[in-house]
Amino acid sequence: MPRSRRPFAPVIIGGGVMGCSIAFHLARAGRRPIVVDKGPAAGAGSTSASSALIRFNYSALDAVKLAWESAQLWQRWPEFLGVADELGHARLIRTGMLVLDSPATALSRVQQHFDVVGIPYEALDATALHDRFPTLDLGRFLPPHRIDDPDFWSDAHGPQITAYLTPDAGFVDDPMLAAHNLMVAAQRYGAEFHFRAEVTEIRRADGRVSEVVLEDGTTLEASIVVNAAGPHSSAINRMAGVATTGIQTRALRQEVHVVPAPQGCSIDDGGVAIADADLGTYLRPQLGGTFLIGGLEPECDPLVWVSDPDVFDENPTAEVWEAQTTRAARRITNLGVPNRPTGLAALYDVSDDWLPVYDRTDLDGFYTAIGTSGNQFKNAPMVGLLMTELIEACEEGHDHDLHPVLVTGPITGQSIDLGQFSRRRKVHATTNSVLG
Repeated sequence: MPRSRRPFAPVIIGGGVMGCSIAFHLARAGRRPIVVDKGPAAGAGSTSASSALIRFNYSALDAVKLAWESAQLWQRWPEFLGVADELGHARLIRTGMLVLDSPATALSRVQQHFDVVGIPYEALDATALHDRFPTLDLGRFLPPHRIDDPDFWSDAHGPQITAYLTPDAGFVDDPMLAAHNLMVAAQRYGAEFHFRAEVTEIRRADGRVSEVVLEDGTTLEASIVVNAAGPHSSAINRMAGVATTGIQTRALRQEVHVVPAPQGCSIDDGGVAIADADLGTYLRPQLGGTFLIGGLEPECDPLVWVSDPDVFDENPTAEVWEAQTTRAARRITNLGVPNRPTGLAALYDVSDDWLPVYDRTDLDGFYTAIGTSGNQFKNAPMVGLLMTELIEACEEGHDHDLHPVLVTGPITGQSIDLGQFSRRRKVHATTNSVLG
């Protein structure tokens, strides 16, 4: 006998790629979500600054399943959305991703996950790596050092580095457009979007969320509220009175830099994305003949936590620029580095263990899709489905804390255990960077 469906109109706080995905899936399920965001447009916040990497190398099995399932949807993006967008559709650009061997990459465990899920990969020893990518220095430099540390310039040590290559990895060419695509698709099914609409109060009644109040005085009745506010998520949790429950999130300032792509590293001549935990960087080719360089939070680098996500320096700094580009140049022997910083600074919404929280809370009706930690853009197509099935189950009385909801991937048929993303999980000691 099918479950009865208690009517509710969810309010989603946050109009980035996550909030738009949640709105799309909820609307397609017959709900009429209302999305509110203090920003000017869909994806205009941290989504717009995402490196938008599509990769599968996570330390937890269900995280690998989620990334692989989401990649299948990115590959079918217009078909998945089922609606035209006058701005066009975001595209998945497949480059492949090279993950260099390092203790931080949990290489053997990740490859075991790949085998379970069925993700193609190719293991490369040092000889094969040199033949395929001759511009790479195959030295091992672990642990990463600050560039003002004399040990930074020490010679490589130990055997030459090895790697594995996942050919289906790549990046989405326009993350903000992806959020817009999801918004348009959600609107087709009846979702409403309100931008420049700041939340100032979240009210409760009888132990349940009841209303969301906006800065202009508008009060939205809301028996269901989803916090998808990105770097503002901790402030929204405090507003709802759930800030001290389980895994916490904080806003972290991060820089990504842009340099000309050297020969052998551009999209046109076989360049791949590279995760190099040995030196503490990641690299990604992009359209237009340039190359992105970001950091993997090596222990030697201070983390720049931001107390107010509305007030931070959005310009790259000479210090971080020099550190990240110099590290990249140790690995890519023909990398040319411009004289001045080019790139941007943005915020991650970082959880205690760099894995997301897709969960209910101890306040009935209040749900979170937070702690995306700079590594969850890739999972946006599926996060909306995870949250929709979680909300539907909990609102019909399912005890998710006792029996975590399982979600079946629509393409692969893989079962994803949402207990992996619970607010009550033990902090994963092996995850301490954007790699997750």
